Amino acid sequence: MSSTSPGTSPARPRSPMAAPRSFLWARRIFLTLLTGFVLLPVYVMVSSSLKPLEDVSGTFRWLPSGLTIRPYIDIWSTVPLAKYFMNSAIVAGAATVCSVVIAVFAAYAVSRYRFRGKRVFTVTVLSTQMFPGILFLLPLFLIYVNIGNATGIALFGSRGGLILTYLTFSLPFSIWMLIGYFDSVPRDLDEAALVDGCGPLGALFRVVVPAAIPGIVAVAVYAFMTAWGEVLFASVMTNDTTRTLAVGLQGYATQTEVYWNQVMAASLVVSVPVVAGFLLLQRYLVAGLTAGAVK
Repeated sequence: MSSTSPGTSPARPRSPMAAPRSFLWARRIFLTLLTGFVLLPVYVMVSSSLKPLEDVSGTFRWLPSGLTIRPYIDIWSTVPLAKYFMNSAIVAGAATVCSVVIAVFAAYAVSRYRFRGKRVFTVTVLSTQMFPGILFLLPLFLIYVNIGNATGIALFGSRGGLILTYLTFSLPFSIWMLIGYFDSVPRDLDEAALVDGCGPLGALFRVVVPAAIPGIVAVAVYAFMTAWGEVLFASVMTNDTTRTLAVGLQGYATQTEVYWNQVMAASLVVSVPVVAGFLLLQRYLVAGLTAGAVK
């Protein structure tokens, strides 16, 4: 005779593979603390960007005494933020496009063809990521200055020079990443395209590239984020005309005062393109970063 009272369902038996309750509670507590740790700086930025300068310069208060959107209006006149925004968009966009196009051709050649020095090329491309960027700052500076003096091509202080600089850092990782992703695309697709009358380029653009869209998107996001937030080379390789956002934010600090509320407001505005692009392309980015590792 069942001991379960009428109207109540029997307790569901616990699966022997289920995690213990202590682990589940520990995971919840850890994730809650981690979420708070991540969101706390965001709250400080948002709240500080909506405060008058007097409140931000004084003792920090978790609950603002007054809110204003004036900092979001003043950021465009205190420094030429619109010009910096355009420079960053041009430089980051051009560096991303060039990096993706070159990486697609290079990775396809390494993935699909055998040639002498293939392993050396792959190892060399990967080994370039071992060196810190500051190691190349002075050599690139001297190279750009000497090229300008010898040919008249102004690379130093120009957008073109900055694009070329960012390309040298994003391209090796992009090639290495796409090699692994192209290796996961079955070669039977290429052979079928060749049988149907496509040449090597036709097989690349009609078959391989559509199948490798997640990996290409991941490479594009990486190249764009690298160029958008880079500070070291942008602070040396640019001037007042070609200055980017990452360096232009320093203009809110003068010799007598720092406009902290405008700094926070400008930082949030600068982050919008990257955050929006990441959210829109998140599923492609995750698939591109993981698919190449499992065949």
